[in-house]
Amino acid sequence: MALIHIGVALALSLSVNTVAAFDSPRREIRFAVAAQFPPFQSRNPQGQLVGLNIELGNALCQQLNVRCTWVDQVVVENFPALDARQFDAIMGMAPTSERRRWANFTDNLYPFTTRLVARRDSGLTPSVSSLKGKRVGVLLGSNREAFAHSKWAPGGVIVKSFWLNDELVRSLVAGDIDATLQGTVEIRQALLDTAAGQDFAFLGPAVSAELLGNGVAIAVRKPDTALRHELNRALEELMQNGEYQRILASYPLDAS
Repeated sequence: MALIHIGVALALSLSVNTVAAFDSPRREIRFAVAAQFPPFQSRNPQGQLVGLNIELGNALCQQLNVRCTWVDQVVVENFPALDARQFDAIMGMAPTSERRRWANFTDNLYPFTTRLVARRDSGLTPSVSSLKGKRVGVLLGSNREAFAHSKWAPGGVIVKSFWLNDELVRSLVAGDIDATLQGTVEIRQALLDTAAGQDFAFLGPAVSAELLGNGVAIAVRKPDTALRHELNRALEELMQNGEYQRILASYPLDAS
């Protein structure tokens, strides 16, 4: 009988400790980020992480009164590492239907627009008939790469993937590719607003598709509904207190 009592007491103790562990307040959020997409996330000459997503992530952590830890990744879409708890969330991803198979997403942090960029006099438009046989550059692992391979490549469009936007832009200027499919903000900063970009422009209408998404959010593990709710609550509070608007004021997201 004594052994039974001891076993029950031990089970109750373990149960209480487990509940306490789950109820303990969050002290840290580890955000994964691929620091190669200015102005959203990159490193300055001093090696510090900078950009819109970094500012928003730090503000969310401050609102939640937790420490922000940034885990620099080679690629954005590292869901296996997320599931393996190498970090808690992935900052700055378009919540497409394909990605929702692997993770849950917060509310959108901000919208984005996808456009085709090519030489002004090329006559190209973002359609298979116009781009057939042409070389279109996209960033490796991006939602634009997934879209181009799914919707354009079967029709004869040559999709070329690049690790870095700087490399892609150099290829476009040199004529090694004919066009690029990009977010308006990234390509403005990387090319169109520079001296090298004077002969290039957005051509045709914005490209819209489920594979592209229409906004940027934060990916979390599917079971981690608590973190998702906390981040959504903090985002709403930042919007209400004006900090969200202050941060976004430095980033012209409506560039077109």
